This record gives sequence, C-alpha cells and structure tokens, in this order.
Amino acid sequence: MADRPLNGHRVLALVTNYGVEQDELLVPLNRLGEDGAEVTVAAASMDPIQTLVSDKEPGETVQPTAVFETLDATGHQLLLLPGGTLNADSLRLNDKAIGLVREFAASGRPIAAICHGPWALVEADVLRGKTLTSYPSLRTDIRNAGAKSWVDEAVVSDAEGGYTLVTSRTPKDLDAFLEAIHQALVGS
Repeated sequence: MADRPLNGHRVLALVTNYGVEQDELLVPLNRLGEDGAEVTVAAASMDPIQTLVSDKEPGETVQPTAVFETLDATGHQLLLLPGGTLNADSLRLNDKAIGLVREFAASGRPIAAICHGPWALVEADVLRGKTLTSYPSLRTDIRNAGAKSWVDEAVVSDAEGGYTLVTSRTPKDLDAFLEAIHQALVGS
C-alpha cells in the first residue's frame, strides 16, 4: 500500500541465534513491517533464531534473512538492537556485529536499542556524551563507556555525537520505543 508511513525505509536488526527477547524482536519486526519498512534480520548464522520469553522460556523461532559476515548495511536507514541478556552478551563478543554498530554511528544513521541491547553500544565505544536508558543493570557499564547520563525513562532519544540514539528499558516500553523509531526515520 502506498500510504504506509515507512514505505521505502530499510531497518537492520542485529541478533544472535539464541536468546533474543521475543517481544523485543517480534513486536518491532511486525509493527515496522506493517508500516511499510523492509526489515533485515541479521544473525551470526542462517540457523533459526531461538527467542526467549523473560530470558527463560523458549519463544518463537525466526529465520534470519542475512548473516553478519556477508552483510552490506549501506542501504539501511536504522539499526535495531533488541535485548535479551544472552543475546546481548553474545552479540557484543562478535567483532563483525560490533563493526556494524560502529559503521552506523560513524555514518550518522540512527540506532535504536532496547533493554540489554545497549551492551553492543558499550562494546563499540559509541556512547560518549550520550544520554540514554536501558535495563537498569547496564547503567554502570553505560556510564563507564562515557555516556553523559543514564536515566530511568520509557524512551530516550539523543541526537548528540553525530547520530540519533533511541533507547528503552524493557518490553513494557515498546509502544514509546516504536514511536521514537518512527520519528527517527521520518521526523514528526
């Protein structure tokens, strides 16, 4: 449909193949897709992605559409970093994934991270001067990575430092998170 607000926009989601929080991946994928965005889900391998619910129970599986090693991210307008403790901890150890995070920040394209997703931003060293939120247990890591401040809010958008960063705390903040992503892609 021609009247969908995100027609022509491309979003790249980076996840590992195990442990991404189900709603932090599937709700954005579905809503962005419904609004017309093309979403690429990149993982470490083409094996199915096993999501988890509350970091414990198996959730739905998702088939990745790309792998980190061969991914060309140049045509994507926004980078999405879902959480899930296991996913985020593994993602920050993948050099190719962290290189993609750095590429987005250096190019000035927006990045959106929720819950434990900002761990990749810490590892990529792209938080200097930023104000953001996350799952509360990350606040010390975020401050130690040079962020200006960590705040306990549903969503934070910060355009300092050459790129827009949208962050949220948990799945309960997904509505506000997705509205801020929409604004980062198309403006008001």
